[in-house]
Amino acid sequence: MARTETEILIAGGGIAGLTAALAFGRAGFRTMLVSPEPPVTDGEADGSDLRSTAFLQPARALFEDIGLWDDLSETATPLNVLRVVDTVGWPPQIRDSREFMASDLGEQSFGWNLMNWRVLKGLSRVLDGFETVDLRFGTRFKSMVARDTGAIVRLDNGESVAAKLVIGADGRNSAVREAAGIGVKTTRYGQKTLAFVVGHTKPHANVSTEIYNEGGPFTLVPLPDLDGQPASAVVWMNPGPRAETLAGMDQAAFEARMSERSCYILGPLHLKSERRLWPIISQRAERLSAPRVAIMAEAAHVIPPIGAQGLNTSLNDLILLRDLALMAGREGLGEAKMLDAYDRQRSADIRRRVGAIDLFNRVTRSPNPQVQMLRLTGMKAVHDLTGLRQAIMRAGMGH
Repeated sequence: MARTETEILIAGGGIAGLTAALAFGRAGFRTMLVSPEPPVTDGEADGSDLRSTAFLQPARALFEDIGLWDDLSETATPLNVLRVVDTVGWPPQIRDSREFMASDLGEQSFGWNLMNWRVLKGLSRVLDGFETVDLRFGTRFKSMVARDTGAIVRLDNGESVAAKLVIGADGRNSAVREAAGIGVKTTRYGQKTLAFVVGHTKPHANVSTEIYNEGGPFTLVPLPDLDGQPASAVVWMNPGPRAETLAGMDQAAFEARMSERSCYILGPLHLKSERRLWPIISQRAERLSAPRVAIMAEAAHVIPPIGAQGLNTSLNDLILLRDLALMAGREGLGEAKMLDAYDRQRSADIRRRVGAIDLFNRVTRSPNPQVQMLRLTGMKAVHDLTGLRQAIMRAGMGH
């Protein structure tokens, strides 16, 4: 079989991989993407991703730059306020709450919430027929040999591909990362998250609400109205066995339980989608590059779904990697100077974010009354000290 040539080969067909393909294709690089499965672009189809993502300002700027935002903007819900609610006991009793306003930073919105399957649909539409991007769904990365001038990648269909740069965006069990000999540090919390969509009687008013109790947060993130009713995406973290029990409840019992857990802040909640379970881990790669290889997104780091850090951190990887590729040009694409700069500039930020969310998760999920009091004290301090509040909001927004 003849060897195929490309400038960039991307493994991984999720949001991060497809966005990378579009970004590098827009930048003029010949790009091939391989993925064992095509993206699921219908929210009601089996395997659809019913999580939502609050895309922060750097992500929106990237989407605008690569021509994706116009496809997404009509269903993007602005998040103008973050409300944090501290509760204890069952049924949960509200002890206190605070609101963090985007206007405190001179901004109208912190970010814009979109269903993940909807983003995949937009990416698929924009990439359809894109001349500089070769999409190979149903094809898997198998092995790789790095050389001075490039990498030779073997696909599972027997095809051989020569590329100047191989990008691993193939998830937490990345085959590219393993082939490059990059190790990872993984923390398992014994938690799982439920992701689903609800309707409610009270309008969300573009306020994202995180309600803390033991087990992890219950987060309501605004969506456009659904069936003529206000709607929100829910991410509900729990110990694994409890999450599995909740996933198996009949709808009436589940609606009663989640309405109680939400403290009826938006009124009774009604299930508007299937429930999907996701395991919660924290993971960080030992390094982000190897000869002719860069890893990004969940191949490089996995962050619990708190504070919209996961996918936004992944897109920050992409922004830097694309900018470095443009600076290096075709002659320097994938060479050590470019990849060393990527590893050096991203590693510190990733280490800080993974560490901060790990600590935050441990505090917010604890059933210990003293730790719960620490959680409440911390919430008050972060909000009530103006300088600290603004610094943390800026950091959370990706600045």
